[in-house]
Amino acid sequence: GDLVLCAPVVADEALAQHKSRTDHYAHLCVHGTLHLLGYDHLDADAAETMESMEIRILAKLGIADPYAEF
Repeated sequence: GDLVLCAPVVADEALAQHKSRTDHYAHLCVHGTLHLLGYDHLDADAAETMESMEIRILAKLGIADPYAEF
């Protein structure tokens, strides 16, 4: 599979979410890779599983919880 990211959209989202572009790119890459591996967030249980994996992976990279309120 492929991951395609639009640089202007990533920049706008990072700014709106008070995140660095680098952290937002990392989050989107982790999120997209989990989709490529078969994970989804179509229901509450699946979303909780996927989000907790994202949070753990990003923490190992020194990146804060992307779902935390800013």
